[in-house]
Amino acid sequence: MLVIVAPGQGAQTPGFLTPWLETPGLRDRLSAWSDVAGLDLISYGTTAGADEIRDTAVAQPLLVAAGLAAAEALLGTTGLPAGVVAGHSVGEFTAAALAGVLTPEQALALVRERGRAMAKAAAVTETGMTAVLGGDEQEVLAALEQHGLTPANVNGAGQIVAAGTLVELAAFAAAPPARARLRPLAVAGAFHTVHMAPAVEQLREAAAGLDPADPGPVLLSNADGAAVGSGPEFVRRLVDQVARPVRWDRCMATMAELGVTAVIELAPGGTLTGLAKRALPGVATVALKTPDDLAAARDLINKETTE
Repeated sequence: MLVIVAPGQGAQTPGFLTPWLETPGLRDRLSAWSDVAGLDLISYGTTAGADEIRDTAVAQPLLVAAGLAAAEALLGTTGLPAGVVAGHSVGEFTAAALAGVLTPEQALALVRERGRAMAKAAAVTETGMTAVLGGDEQEVLAALEQHGLTPANVNGAGQIVAAGTLVELAAFAAAPPARARLRPLAVAGAFHTVHMAPAVEQLREAAAGLDPADPGPVLLSNADGAAVGSGPEFVRRLVDQVARPVRWDRCMATMAELGVTAVIELAPGGTLTGLAKRALPGVATVALKTPDDLAAARDLINKETTE
């Protein structure tokens, strides 16, 4: 069984969209989506600097558009071959569009409001996020609690993302858990924590007029790793997830239970396939970083759909 996954904020790097613009049709598609997002996605994905694309209001629509563009380049008009679809954090909007819950335009319009609302909430207090790699999980969680931090992303494979104020993160960095490595993330706030609570209501209002369809493939939720069969329920979860921790570890546990044998990560790929290699041994992976990776992804799809 194949799963297609979409990465979250922090996966973007300057110029990452440049090679994708050579793919027939994608420049026009991204131009049209720029109108929906209210941003020049092509410029942000090609010539903008790291600080510009770190802006939450920019990064979130940019990542969703990139994922959907990569999916279009991969699949064309053949339809979604995946048995399972999932996204990490803002990647859930990409997954919702791939699964048919939202149209690409609806996903981009809604994520535009999400990015703006979260950027506004992040501006209230100086907050951030730090990846904690390794260490004993219980010791890491105890240290986070001691410093008033939230385990905002429990990613599995020995990775937990701490989130909170910059003061709290600095104190944590000064006394890290044993055998743990810390890596500050290129995000502009403490996402998936109580600091994002003001953004939830704004996003709920933006989603109120939608009429989501039920997903075609199995669609996993970051809240608990569960498969959600109702479109309206998935959108409710998208809204609430802004201020709740991402349980990617549970998403991968569900993938294992479902018998997933292959993972394709949409652009800008690498993060989620890296986690899968450690948490789902034996599962084949392809990360779409540039169009050069499309051939390997298509080969994997053919292998999974013909065996």
